[in-house]
Amino acid sequence: MHSFKFVILKLKELILPLIISLFTIFLIVFSSDNLVSAKSGIILWANSVLPSLLPFFIATELLGHTNIIFDLGRFFEKIMRPIFNVPGEGAFILIMGIISGYPTGAKIISNFKEQGILNRIECERLLSFTNNSGPLFILGTVGASLFGNTIIGVLLLTTHILACLTVGFIFRWWKTSSSSHESNYRNLNNSNLISLSNLGEVLSKSIMSSINTVVLIGGFIMLFSVIISMLENSKLLYVFSSFIEPLLELINIPKVYSARNSYRLNRTY
Repeated sequence: MHSFKFVILKLKELILPLIISLFTIFLIVFSSDNLVSAKSGIILWANSVLPSLLPFFIATELLGHTNIIFDLGRFFEKIMRPIFNVPGEGAFILIMGIISGYPTGAKIISNFKEQGILNRIECERLLSFTNNSGPLFILGTVGASLFGNTIIGVLLLTTHILACLTVGFIFRWWKTSSSSHESNYRNLNNSNLISLSNLGEVLSKSIMSSINTVVLIGGFIMLFSVIISMLENSKLLYVFSSFIEPLLELINIPKVYSARNSYRLNRTY
């Protein structure tokens, strides 16, 4: 029994090194296709993600140095606290998360945690329902382009927002926390506020922080583009799909939405 546990522990220690080694081997074996996928990921990031997210990131960084967030917090405190059990400042995160889409909500939550506006439990609650898909993607890409019907896009956007709010209400009971919200507000309200004297410094820091985040997102997009290409070329994607397709048939979802067909359609598109 002891030797069996030892073997299990050794296997757990070897899983990540084996996966990374396999990833490196696939980089070499499928180098030409991986290069194409990496370029596609970078093009997607440069043409869509960078211009759509960077301005929102810079704007939210700048707003973090104003009193607007705390003014909204006082106004929405009586709504956010009873319904979602989070401070009123969470309303700003919810609004920006819905307007600008992924991953703006998570970025603002991270900023608020670093600034001491929210504690860890409040961040976890907010993260469950404020990091959402934006209306531009749902109405434009999904509704108009994919389904060719803007009404479907509006319906999907409505259900998406209602689902997020429902999840937020459910997670209001997630753990318990003692908030030092008032002291945090007093500390932040009198320091680090943007003014004409420090406008250049705050703007520079906001741009640099936003660029770092967007570049990180671009790295993930390129990485997963390469991983999907590897799975497709090594036929592992087809193996995974063979297990998923019977489940899709049980719930009357066409096979065209399985992993292998979806990837083939994306490459054709």
